[in-house]
Amino acid sequence: MHVTVNFDRCASSGTCVQLVPDVFEIRDDGYLYLLSEEPDDARWDDLKEAADACPTEAITISDG
Repeated sequence: MHVTVNFDRCASSGTCVQLVPDVFEIRDDGYLYLLSEEPDDARWDDLKEAADACPTEAITISDG
């Protein structure tokens, strides 16, 4: 599985961080950081939920 974030669209709302904190993080500078571009496939449901919940649709997940 591969995760990408369109940082130009990202508003750093933190929804993804609440859902999958081992993959996404908002640091003290207020910006979102992607901690793992290829997380374990077992996280698919959580990442799908985070992508669906993203208010700016900045998160994309794919099979590979």
